Amino acid sequence: MPPTPLETELRLDHVANSVSLSHGDKLLVEAIPVAEDLEGPGFVPFNDAARAEAGFAGLRKHPFAECFACGLREPGDGLRIFPGPVEDTDLVAAGWRVPHTVSGEDGVPASIVGAVLDCITGWAHFSPGESALLGRLAVQINGSILPGGRYSVVARPTGRDGRKLYGQSAIYEMDGTLVAAARATWIAPR
Repeated sequence: MPPTPLETELRLDHVANSVSLSHGDKLLVEAIPVAEDLEGPGFVPFNDAARAEAGFAGLRKHPFAECFACGLREPGDGLRIFPGPVEDTDLVAAGWRVPHTVSGEDGVPASIVGAVLDCITGWAHFSPGESALLGRLAVQINGSILPGGRYSVVARPTGRDGRKLYGQSAIYEMDGTLVAAARATWIAPR
C-alpha cells in the first residue's frame, strides 16, 4: 500500500461504525471500533526510558527519517520519539516530553496517541535500516495525555509469522499508570 499522500484531496467516508480514507478509488485506511482490553508490555520508568533512546536504531540508519512520530526532524517539528533497547529485557522505550504544539483543549488528540503507539511497535523489531509497513493497529486510550507532561513509551515484539511482525506498545505516566495501549501487525517488504 502506498503512503498516504500529503497536500492532496482525500475522501473520508462514514458507513455504519466504520470510517475509511481514500485517494480516488484507492482505499488508504479503514478504521472500525474493537471491543477489547489491551495490556501494556511493561512499565519502564521515565529516566530509564529516556536513557534507552541512545540505542535508537534509527539514529544509525532510518528508513523513514521524515516520519512525524519517530523521524529525525528538527526539534519542534514532529514528536521525535526515539525508542531504544532497555537493558536486560526484550523492550524498547523512549521518554516522551509532550510538546504543546500537538495538544488540543482536552490534551493530546487520539490521532497523535495512535502515531506514538504505532511507530514504537515497529522499532521493537527493527535493526538499523530495516523497515516494515503498518498493517493493523488496535488502540485503547485510558486517560488524557497532557502537553508538557513526561511519559514512558514502551514496546515489545510479540511474535513473527513469515513477513508479519507483531508487537504491543503503551504510554505510561511517571507513576506507572497505563494511559494508552496498542497491538500492531506490521508487514515486512519482500
